[in-house]
Amino acid sequence: MSESSRAFNVDGAGQPADGARGGGKRRPGAGGGGSVPFHRLFAFADGADAALMLVGAVGAVANGAALPLMTVLFGGLVDAFGGAAGGSGDVLARVSQVSLEFVYLAIASAVASFAQVTCWMITGERQAARIRNMYLRTILRQEIAFFDMYTSTGEVVGRMSGDTVLIQDAMGEKVGKFIQLMVTFFGGFAVAFAQGWLLTLVMVATIPPLVLSGAVMSNVVARMASLGQAAYAEAAVVVEQTVGSIRTVASFTGEKKAVEKYNKSLKCAYSSGVREGLVAAIGMGTVMMLLFCGYSLGVWYGAKLILEKGYTGAQVMNVIFAVLTGSLALGQASPSMKAFAGGQAAAYKMFETINREPEIDAYSTEGRMLDDIQGDIEFRDVHFSYPTRPNEQIFRGFSLAIQSAKTVALVGQSGSGKSTVISLIERFYDPQLGEVLIDGVNIKELQLKWIRSKIGLVSQEPALFAASIRDNIAYGKDNATDQEIRAAAELANASKFIDKLPQGFATSVGEHGTQLSGGQKQRIAIARAILKDPRILLLDEATSALDTESERIVQEALDRVMTNRTTVIVAHRLTTVRNADTIAVICRGSIVEKVHTMTF
Repeated sequence: MSESSRAFNVDGAGQPADGARGGGKRRPGAGGGGSVPFHRLFAFADGADAALMLVGAVGAVANGAALPLMTVLFGGLVDAFGGAAGGSGDVLARVSQVSLEFVYLAIASAVASFAQVTCWMITGERQAARIRNMYLRTILRQEIAFFDMYTSTGEVVGRMSGDTVLIQDAMGEKVGKFIQLMVTFFGGFAVAFAQGWLLTLVMVATIPPLVLSGAVMSNVVARMASLGQAAYAEAAVVVEQTVGSIRTVASFTGEKKAVEKYNKSLKCAYSSGVREGLVAAIGMGTVMMLLFCGYSLGVWYGAKLILEKGYTGAQVMNVIFAVLTGSLALGQASPSMKAFAGGQAAAYKMFETINREPEIDAYSTEGRMLDDIQGDIEFRDVHFSYPTRPNEQIFRGFSLAIQSAKTVALVGQSGSGKSTVISLIERFYDPQLGEVLIDGVNIKELQLKWIRSKIGLVSQEPALFAASIRDNIAYGKDNATDQEIRAAAELANASKFIDKLPQGFATSVGEHGTQLSGGQKQRIAIARAILKDPRILLLDEATSALDTESERIVQEALDRVMTNRTTVIVAHRLTTVRNADTIAVICRGSIVEKVHTMTF
């Protein structure tokens, strides 16, 4: 069973225990507030992590034992000072001995603390990085329908930046801190019962109010903090939308509205923060009051035991400090437990996604790879509807044959199914019925990565990355040389304008290509598509958003690259389809007419 399978309790066949495989009928990450068992947070730990956690746990145990031992030494110090009051013994020697023991304890505690914090922090970072990597790999494996139905860009980024922090917190330093506090708690009471069980039993009565007040405060503060975080998240969305659409905001002079909306969200966050502060202040005051009341009870009853039961002052002080030390340790464990709960909930959402088996696996190495691909495409009695609109049939028995090295233009009104043809050829989706064949082979039988490497796609809105022109073109082929990149740019009519730029191919295109014109972006996209020398070229309204001059230049590039390639064009303009061998008119998911360009 794999790491990810163990992480989410799936069966030996790789099936998630909750039936979330495949189409994912319920939304991953919205699993109704579930959580994974605590030990499964560490499912991605390797041998080095196990060693780090072992050393960190030993350090935490030693560090946790330091405070109970300190109370024992403190009792000895009280005895030494008591000897001074009684005028007997070598007080200085006894105090010096206790002081030296404090030094030994300090050194041991320093070493233990270093081992505890360092080891747990390192292993937390390592495992969280592994989870982030696996989550991203899993996301990139999913079929397009997954992104249509179950997730969004903001959610993916939020999971990777937010949920992994919660998981890391739950399996990193907080674990070491929890072990330390539990050892302090049990060690403190062990010392207290050993020194004076009767006084310890009385002191135990102070624990429930102390723990209860701390728990109530933590819960209320957590709820207030959640409200504040939600308000800040809403404010962040306002900023993201405003900055991401800054040109639109500026054109409609919407800056004032954006600021007002942002301030409204901040007011909610401010109110939540004020309430959180008031609750925390009241809670802290209550805890401190109960703490000192506990001291008062211990001192008063300890004095009675000294007079009536023969207790010594050292025993009384030892018990008081040991009990209160243990009690405080228990109260301080609350943040760790909350971190565990948060991490378990966050892990449930992420592990559910990690264990989701895609219907169309982009990483799969299964399937046939043909020795050569001619580029014949055939749609045979295809029935298809989008996953987001299952009741709206796009195709009902759609059939189309495209011969190798021929150009077919698809025209028709919006929503008729033209772009759906492109999506099915790229295998972004699979038809519910019927077949999509390439060279007579069902596309489902071909290795997905291989067949996509034989297909080039140029869409209406080219997606460029915030990188250089060279990097954007090179994205089309792994390990592309500078000569190949330049050749692709020349074929796409892009080299002339690139060479005129001050930095040439090293010029940054800006976010989403904002530093380039529409025609320039489209030519970069064409160069990227043909860099891998595709046998099949898909043009989805590649010139529809361009002006006349830009369209002419881009069309020249397209005419050049379409030579000897099977080309499918989705277009509205006559200038785009005039060189097509066949024009197919699609209406309501069916081909209603086919004409050859010579008779058009």
